[in-house]
Amino acid sequence: MEPVTLTTDRLLLRTVGPHDTEAVYAAAQDPDIQRWTTIPSPYLREHAESFTEHLVPEGWANASMFTFGVFLPAGELAGMLGLTMRSLAMAEVGFWATKEHRGNGYITEAALTASRWAFTELSVDRVEWRAEVGNSASRAVAERAGFTMEGTLRSALNNKGVRRDCWVGSLLPSDLGLPSTAPYLPAER
Repeated sequence: MEPVTLTTDRLLLRTVGPHDTEAVYAAAQDPDIQRWTTIPSPYLREHAESFTEHLVPEGWANASMFTFGVFLPAGELAGMLGLTMRSLAMAEVGFWATKEHRGNGYITEAALTASRWAFTELSVDRVEWRAEVGNSASRAVAERAGFTMEGTLRSALNNKGVRRDCWVGSLLPSDLGLPSTAPYLPAER
């Protein structure tokens, strides 16, 4: 699949390439990004080069992962968001925000925009969010974006070789007033 660009009133979501390597490298030096995400730590320049030159284009080409840089209108990197296809009609969202742009709602806005695109253009019926227990900032983004918190999965996340418990939540097309590609029959409560 060819990369797409998504826009909101405040953001440009586009693929990243070699011209973004320095911005990705600089942002990923943040200890919080290294702590709470599965990126390598320490994060070296060659990691950023591999990400922008190989991993991102390959994910788009084989439709396995759709990675967007979250940019402000002036071109400054505010964060990163990826939708990884986990199974038929199900994607997992992951994201981080640059330190200087946290707390502005940019990643919430990007998560909603990318999820809406996945529902309407990729025929996804469930976007799942996972984060290590304790990553309250990520959970706050997911909750503000309308994700339903579903619980805690034991030993479900591997971060740098250590199994960790994680929170899990989901966003469905119906949460955004969109139709699903397949009928959904929720369990009786």
